[in-house]
Amino acid sequence: MLIGVPKEIKVQEYRVGMTPAAVREAVSHGHRVLVQAGAGAGADCGDAQYLASGAEIVATATEVFARADMIVKVKEPQPAECAMLREGQVLFTYLHLAPDPGQARLLCESGCTAIAYETVTDKDGGLPLLAPMSEVAGRMSIQVGTAALQMGAGGRGVLLGGVPGVPPARVIILGGGVAGSQAARIAIGMGADVTVFDTSLPRLRQLDDIFGARLRTTYATTQSTEEAVQSADLIIGAVLIPGAAAPKLIGHEQLKGMRSGAVLVDISIDQGGCFETSRPTTHQEPTYVVAGIVHYCVANMPGAVPHTSTAALNNATLSYTLKLADKGWKQACADDPHLRNGLNVHAGKIVCEAVAEALGTAPAVGAMAA
Repeated sequence: MLIGVPKEIKVQEYRVGMTPAAVREAVSHGHRVLVQAGAGAGADCGDAQYLASGAEIVATATEVFARADMIVKVKEPQPAECAMLREGQVLFTYLHLAPDPGQARLLCESGCTAIAYETVTDKDGGLPLLAPMSEVAGRMSIQVGTAALQMGAGGRGVLLGGVPGVPPARVIILGGGVAGSQAARIAIGMGADVTVFDTSLPRLRQLDDIFGARLRTTYATTQSTEEAVQSADLIIGAVLIPGAAAPKLIGHEQLKGMRSGAVLVDISIDQGGCFETSRPTTHQEPTYVVAGIVHYCVANMPGAVPHTSTAALNNATLSYTLKLADKGWKQACADDPHLRNGLNVHAGKIVCEAVAEALGTAPAVGAMAA
């Protein structure tokens, strides 16, 4: 199979779909890999490294898309990229289609087969290709939230860990999954007063076992959440319903009862955001203020640390990339039901039930037989 790796074009996105090490593995399996010149520069993966790993370097994304049987990316294809996709071509990347009907329409019109990292599952019900970026985003959420709390950034002017004689900041984390637990780890390490809210008692028990008395856990109800956010300095939104739009946990009216200068960091923004007042921002302009509350809603948080993120992502995606290349998407998905869960678009139709429901359409059936 001919695999194509274009340079990411989303604003300030520096990750790359395949590292030189991943390319070498694909080549050893008998495949060819096209890499757009400069695609890995932001992740410290130079063209010379790709050449040494057996890749062919091409000048433009146009050539990559025109020649490749499968496109391996990081972020969802932008409109210009969707226009280059074609029938019979496989796209393997993050898609996050639930809040993005425009992208869904363009992918359907292209006729490509689109497999989304974020809906591939594992035998334990986890999301193995989303997990590494959730880990990065969870840890980053405390870093960026701490910076946003500074007075010069519009925040309350609170030091996360406090100092002797002065209490630490109060951090509320909505969602105790991968991102939420990593956010808790960093916030606790910085000395904050941390509470995680979740509706899963087994997960709250796990977190209690991991962190003990250093972490408070609370069962999430509308009332418990509303009461907690009123005294919070930093709130991390880390809820996820696989493939679906994120639920809105804090409404516009609730902002009025919060401390002026408090900070919301919405890790769920890729899936539409879990705060009613959330809207996607970029690393270039990461925050905005509503009702005196600072919002950080960057839709590709891990893109700010591309060296770490690219390595972590490739560690997770490589085996699936090789399955798709070795067997072809149809056989690979037939053999692995967890990989099949990643199938979002095929033959002009949405085939993932959660995505179809979020977009208000009926999922197509029979994609594997097409």
